[in-house]
Amino acid sequence: MPAQREPSPGDVAVVGDVVGEAVEFLELYHRERRLPGLAERLAQVRDEIAVTGSYRHTRDELGYGAKVAWRQSVRCVGRIRWAGLKVRDRRHVTTVAGIAQELAAHLAAGDNGGRIQSVVTVFAPDRPGVGPRARIWNDQLIRYCGHRGDDGSVLGDPAQVAMTEAARRLGWRAPPVPGRFDLLPWVIETAQEEPTVLDVPRELVREVALSHPDHPWFADLMLRWHALPVISNMRLRVGGVDYSCAPFNGHYLGDEIGTRNMGDRERYDQLRVVAEALGLDTSREDNLWREHAVLVINQAVLHSFRLAGVRVSDPHTESELFMKFCAQEERAGRPVHGDWSWLNGSVGWAALHAVHHRYYDPGVPNPNIWPTQRVYDPEGVVKSTLRERHATARAQEV
Repeated sequence: MPAQREPSPGDVAVVGDVVGEAVEFLELYHRERRLPGLAERLAQVRDEIAVTGSYRHTRDELGYGAKVAWRQSVRCVGRIRWAGLKVRDRRHVTTVAGIAQELAAHLAAGDNGGRIQSVVTVFAPDRPGVGPRARIWNDQLIRYCGHRGDDGSVLGDPAQVAMTEAARRLGWRAPPVPGRFDLLPWVIETAQEEPTVLDVPRELVREVALSHPDHPWFADLMLRWHALPVISNMRLRVGGVDYSCAPFNGHYLGDEIGTRNMGDRERYDQLRVVAEALGLDTSREDNLWREHAVLVINQAVLHSFRLAGVRVSDPHTESELFMKFCAQEERAGRPVHGDWSWLNGSVGWAALHAVHHRYYDPGVPNPNIWPTQRVYDPEGVVKSTLRERHATARAQEV
């Protein structure tokens, strides 16, 4: 499948583009599923696009399209599991309250008692030429607050300061005694309803306290992380139709938590803390104290998740599985698209010969999962609401 130009957020859909993507996807769907009736379905879709500017996927088309989007997601190393994705078709749910209820159900389904399973919940498609009918502001359904103090310091996750401020501006009140791991509320909006703040159902959030098998002091750091990574601010695109509200999850790769979330300076920044607890000299760089510390944190993550019975992957196992995925794709006659910088993590990947020394087709085909524009600025100020956008479009139509 050839790479396609991704429309910028301000683009207005062109009927010809939708037709082209629809034809390409439906041909792929019918070919790979060995289904009859392609000519009839294409004629039906062309007629629908001519009248409305878009078309409605059948439940099976949407389900398969979401799976193919994962199969072609250039940043994901876990794509060998693409065919097992559980697709929850919730296009009929259009209210904030209804969406919140389905997000809670997604958390329960994805958690699966700690045996994390891959799930996507798809809400109403975007309105052609206008944009999302529903939107979740959070980048993930489970995130920790970033509380900025009067002195500029941050308690919690610095990456979530702007989102925390945006929630405050909408009336959310932080805990009386803020902590490092306070759950961020959800902010959900629709084309009919203003952005609404809702607390995440605490009973559905599984968290893992981090400890180390060889360093008892590690538990005293009081670090923890949630079990389920549900990405909620990306846009699923299938056959020329956008679904901007389509949260999805896999399970964690250990170094996403150990290296990025715990180790990055712009996140919890725990490398120096751990290095000093290990008795390492942090006044010099040539002893690689940072590498030593990040390895210990990653060991703690893998140990703790497995001790808690929560599914997690290590980079060596995931590397081998990804190479099997590449072989499967090549046998099927499909190119392997990939972003090398994302497929190679930050701990131990240089030792993983196959993934590290392989290059990939840089194109990004559709179906796929695309980034979306941030809803708020770095100070947490809202840029525009869906209600305003859709009202403007309706006025222009009149």
